[in-house]
Amino acid sequence: MAKKVAVIGAGVSGLSSLKCCVDEGLQPTCFERTKDIGGLWRFQENVEDGRASIYQSVITNTSKEMSCFSDFPMPEDFPNFLPNSKLLEYFRIFAKKFDLLKYIQFQTTVLSVNKCPDFSSSGQWEVVTENKGREQSSVFDAVMVCSGHHILPYIPLEAFPGIERFKGQYFHSRQYKGPEGFEGKHILVVGIGNSAADIAVELSKKAAQVFISTRQGSWVMSRISEGGYPWDMVFHTRFSSWLRDVLPRTVLKWMMSKQMDQWFSHENYALEPQNKYLMKEPILNDDLPSRILCGVIKVKSKVRELTETSAIFEDGTVEEDIDVIIFATGYTFSFPFFEDSLVKVEDNMVSLYKYMFPPHLEKPTLACIGFIQPLGSIFPTVELQARWATRVFKGLCTLPSEKTMMEDIIKRHKKKIDLFGESQSQILQTNYVSYLDELALEIGAKPEFLSLLLKDPQLAVKVYFGPCNSYHYRLVGPGQWEGARRAILTQKQRILKPLKTRALETSSHSSLSFLLKILGLLGVVVAFFSGFLWF
Repeated sequence: MAKKVAVIGAGVSGLSSLKCCVDEGLQPTCFERTKDIGGLWRFQENVEDGRASIYQSVITNTSKEMSCFSDFPMPEDFPNFLPNSKLLEYFRIFAKKFDLLKYIQFQTTVLSVNKCPDFSSSGQWEVVTENKGREQSSVFDAVMVCSGHHILPYIPLEAFPGIERFKGQYFHSRQYKGPEGFEGKHILVVGIGNSAADIAVELSKKAAQVFISTRQGSWVMSRISEGGYPWDMVFHTRFSSWLRDVLPRTVLKWMMSKQMDQWFSHENYALEPQNKYLMKEPILNDDLPSRILCGVIKVKSKVRELTETSAIFEDGTVEEDIDVIIFATGYTFSFPFFEDSLVKVEDNMVSLYKYMFPPHLEKPTLACIGFIQPLGSIFPTVELQARWATRVFKGLCTLPSEKTMMEDIIKRHKKKIDLFGESQSQILQTNYVSYLDELALEIGAKPEFLSLLLKDPQLAVKVYFGPCNSYHYRLVGPGQWEGARRAILTQKQRILKPLKTRALETSSHSSLSFLLKILGLLGVVVAFFSGFLWF
């Protein structure tokens, strides 16, 4: 009899988990507290309790070829960076293709997840749910937590003396939906992540003045990289990942600093990170430098104190007549359906083996999917997590001892501090390609370059020097997909399809074109060793 698996949440992690369960012959039931799929990426006009919330203008920071499910490329006419509505459309196509909706119980809230009395031998869980006022208890052989970590807003009001006497409006960025109603206002955005930058840029087109207050600063990148290709298609390659492993850390950090300043001087724009050698997640925003250059956004230091109508900053400067404060200060983590001891977050350290498995359980039948913040697309990450988790549930993959898992958690935490720092926003940060390969290695889906080179040299070059996307992990091992090779070799076609919307005459200057291609190739080689190595 197939093992029964409870999947909590029907966002991207939940949909991935459902498909992986079905692929492995498991029997999943997904509990989704709202009336639809999509999770974070489904825009709603109103903020709903217990659910992630986004503003209407949200666009993905990772490109479609780096963000699609590994055996289901996005339609070639989809834009390279997707508005939230377009990404939700893709989720709907995916769910329909693999008939996933029949496994989802909508408008069903998970109230509690507890070990069964015989857990030490059965590994089973009692899951209590509520639907339209009616509670129900069911027993499952395993649980996959896919509820995300962008739900509980973090607003450290105690760090803002005077907030109690501030007469204007203040709220967390989770409440922000669009620029309407902010015309002519003086607005202070606290924080320097992607949401802070997006909101500040959007408001700067309506407001009288926007200020961004940041303690530490941040690197800012464009979505557009060399040759007009999406940034992540250029930076996330196995070759650059290998170089990160072999080059001295000081060299890598120095190169990152130099590369980031090629677009504009972060020091001149008051954005330079306080510790510029930490490899923290950069902001992806094509408009922020321009808005600063135009003066409609001003970057300020940390807020020292607030008065009834003004903000006093750490450097002693004062901005008067502040109407609105938006706290883009991130989120805290909460699993309201668990006992406190199940998943611990202490001293900015998450006690999960490889960000997935609680190490102290007698049976490995609980996995957290998507409880991570990779320096790259979350979509391939959660899919590989789900593929590994389902094989662990089936007994096809085994976890090490509790002692070994705890040692790995502590070692990983120390490495994280060295790379990304200790701030609240970096708790779940991890490298990208190396983490994907780690997960793939667990299930036997990591492509081996030398073996591939002997069998298929053309593909091997694309896999090693080209973008490291999800298709790589369908070339070998369990879940192998016969379309993976073609998807890798044709991805450029899908990148260019939505861009080439005007017919152009073909140039007859073939010799000049050939020369330019040779020079371009030389440029790529030089770039590999000078610019692209940092990420």
